[in-house]
Amino acid sequence: MKRTALLAGASGLVGGYCLKELLADPAYSHVTVLARSALGVKHPKLTEKIVNFDHLKDALKGIQVDDVFCALGTTRKKSPDPKAYQKIDVDYPAHLAHYTRKNKARQFLVVSSLGADPNSGIPYGRRKGEMEKAVGSEPFEAVHLFRPSFITGEKDRKERRPTERWMECILALLPFLFAGPLKKYKPIAAATIAKAMVRVSKAGMKGVHVWPSDKIAEQGAS
Repeated sequence: MKRTALLAGASGLVGGYCLKELLADPAYSHVTVLARSALGVKHPKLTEKIVNFDHLKDALKGIQVDDVFCALGTTRKKSPDPKAYQKIDVDYPAHLAHYTRKNKARQFLVVSSLGADPNSGIPYGRRKGEMEKAVGSEPFEAVHLFRPSFITGEKDRKERRPTERWMECILALLPFLFAGPLKKYKPIAAATIAKAMVRVSKAGMKGVHVWPSDKIAEQGAS
């Protein structure tokens, strides 16, 4: 039976690839995207809904889907206000999970980060851990928490991030560092993460599943 999907964060690097994967996958008959502004993408399977993420409860009224994909996130540079950072990285994904589950969505797949832990002494890891805890508490049939390491694909971003691009080039020269137990720290392409998310969504798994970066790479392999 055909499936339906909701995607939040399609304007970002991973989210953009996720949208391409969902639109190309014959298992999905329809994809609804929540966005702050128009993406400029046209497709017969796509419905775009411009929303204010501060009012997700109202925005999601009447929207019923099988699978929810969340690739929301920000950076300190884009959101220097700690409250705004908290909203985008924690509150929005948590609210998205809560209200889509109330609308009978069956599973929730979200991009988190390596080192996510609500008790972490590192603010970024702590926020991602808080988000995972909130999302994982919702009674979906399945919740998938994807924890990538350094995400590559900076040349495909709409915005310029010189520091990330520089890091990507340096890490590409040092593949020997990421062998054995360090495999989960190996940089991973945004396109690979998106492929893994869509592939996992069709696996029929139940419960809460954590996907470290090396396992994401295995699932996203072509």
